[in-house]
Amino acid sequence: MLTGSPALPHQSCEAPPDWVDRHLLAGPADQECLRFGAPVDRAALRALVAEQAARLSAAGLARGGTAALRLAPSLGYVAALLACWQLGAQAVLLDHRLTDHEVAAAVERLAPQVLVESAHGPAAAMRGFAETDPVPTARPDGRPAATGHALVQLSSGSTGPAKVIARTAADLLRELDCYARLEAFPKTGERVVLLSSVVHVLGLVGGLLNSLHARVPLTVPARMTTAGILAAVAEDDRPTTVIGVPFHAELLAGAAAPPPLPQLRRMIVAGELVRPGLPAAFTARYGVPLGTMYGMTEVGVIATDLDGTLHPEAAPVHGMDLRADGGELHIAVAASPYPGLTDPARWSDGLLHTRDAGRVDPASGLVTVLGRRDSQVSVGGLKVDLNEVEHTIAALPEVREAVVVFTDGAIEAYLATEGPGTTDRADAVREALTRELAAFKRPRQLTFLPALPRTATGKLVRDTAALRAAAP
Repeated sequence: MLTGSPALPHQSCEAPPDWVDRHLLAGPADQECLRFGAPVDRAALRALVAEQAARLSAAGLARGGTAALRLAPSLGYVAALLACWQLGAQAVLLDHRLTDHEVAAAVERLAPQVLVESAHGPAAAMRGFAETDPVPTARPDGRPAATGHALVQLSSGSTGPAKVIARTAADLLRELDCYARLEAFPKTGERVVLLSSVVHVLGLVGGLLNSLHARVPLTVPARMTTAGILAAVAEDDRPTTVIGVPFHAELLAGAAAPPPLPQLRRMIVAGELVRPGLPAAFTARYGVPLGTMYGMTEVGVIATDLDGTLHPEAAPVHGMDLRADGGELHIAVAASPYPGLTDPARWSDGLLHTRDAGRVDPASGLVTVLGRRDSQVSVGGLKVDLNEVEHTIAALPEVREAVVVFTDGAIEAYLATEGPGTTDRADAVREALTRELAAFKRPRQLTFLPALPRTATGKLVRDTAALRAAAP
């Protein structure tokens, strides 16, 4: 167990009603726990959580209720999230980068009783955090929680039932126990610089919640630029671990002349496969390892290689029953993480079908992840469902048919429009996508064709080379 942190319940136990106070907020009043520009101690955080709990209660949120949070990374977001859980409510996390169209669809699908948004405008580009004043608004047509889950996330920003993922408080505490058993993960006396989004699983549990529980101060850089990240590392002498996605490691590895950073212990990335050569390039630049983790929104951290010595393999975390069947990785979990969904292709007979291609070494138990087997891809560490993007484009009135592919780390769309593919028509498509898709989901390239190529049986061709060959 972590020194100075409360013992976690056994995996099979339910989380106690006061789990937030016992495992996340407890600790010396004057102990620094967060830094969003300025340091925040535990007494200040407890006061902010109490304030948000009072606001949420006034909006009608109670035990067993539901609240959706659409907030940028911020102290206000942390306080509102912990307040929801402190009240015994179910928190639905909506990425602040989603468009109003996407948020409206998600709210209609999930029907939260309270929607929490910021009184301030959206965060500026490249900002690591924002100033937020969470404002809860009661929704008369909202529904209480149908399950005992504490957390609901949308894995790709889609509102389709297959994309809704739920986790219990006990499952979150089980994951924190996994982090506690990792010798190379930050411990008391160290600090974390977090680059990953606190709305998604790595930044939320591996970053925010674990730092609160392990009593490891967490810093979010003011700006997510190379200079901004390096400045955040350099501002404190305590041993520092940077947590982010491979994109961030690429950014740092490309720094021309980074300053000496004797406090930097390692960087840990997750969210997508690391390209060959990046770990060596990062270590050559900073003299510390680039560790990797494999995980899923459904279960959190699955396997790790924190010292960079096992790559491309990773070691499963404590208690993780990982198997390979037909080239696909499966994980033993007692219950489906998809509330209200019966889909044997995703979960059946106590096994979660990850849809990741991989293998498990029968002798060592080490796992090698080979990539996705379905339409979900990772763009800068953020999950995007290509089917969602394709359906959104195809539904536009100007578009007759569309194919979306992922190649060279980016999304490309090939589409045939109604009428001539004029500049005005192309501009209309781009304008519509700006309204309906978050920036990280939009195709990098739109290619307009008179008609899309098809196979002999009439199916749309999805081979990138064939599509590019058909382009003018």
